[in-house]
Amino acid sequence: MLFRRSSCDYLIVGLGNPGAQYEKTRHNVGFRALDALAREAGAKPDRAKFQALTCLCDVGGLRALLLKPQTFMNNSGLAVRQAADYYKLPPERVLVLFDDVDLDVGRLRIRRDGSAGGHNGVKSIISCMGSQAFPRIKIGVGAKPHPDYDLADWVLSRFSARELELLDPAIERAASAAQVILREGLERASSLFNGK
Repeated sequence: MLFRRSSCDYLIVGLGNPGAQYEKTRHNVGFRALDALAREAGAKPDRAKFQALTCLCDVGGLRALLLKPQTFMNNSGLAVRQAADYYKLPPERVLVLFDDVDLDVGRLRIRRDGSAGGHNGVKSIISCMGSQAFPRIKIGVGAKPHPDYDLADWVLSRFSARELELLDPAIERAASAAQVILREGLERASSLFNGK
């Protein structure tokens, strides 16, 4: 498939909820990873556009729009669809960074595509884009402490000091993985970062 060149080669989305009260929760590691990527690129996603905070910058030698939806997690797909439509980007050029309760804190998993796996932000993107064929970087935030623990309460909880020791380097690795995906491809990134 020929890629139609535009002023933006890639859309990189960090998932989270807007507002200071959600900043340090498990559900917001996508926002944190996107901020880390922006810092490395010398940029800051602070321009309000597409119902999101955005910035254009160079990532891995390509022009990328970094996007933090401000629609709350369950409607993340609205912002993603608007941005992808504007830049005429196919799903394969939309990279999504988000939290995963099925991975231990600090572990990463890179995937080319797949189902939502119960993640409401990803579910919204699949619904709005009409496709699940977008690459993603899952960032482990740990499983619920016991089966009866409410999942919504868990993902909106904060990390312990011990967990942060594992998470903070993982945030930086997720940002590095995004750069490798754009520069060298998904397979290379998977071999370097999956399970780490």
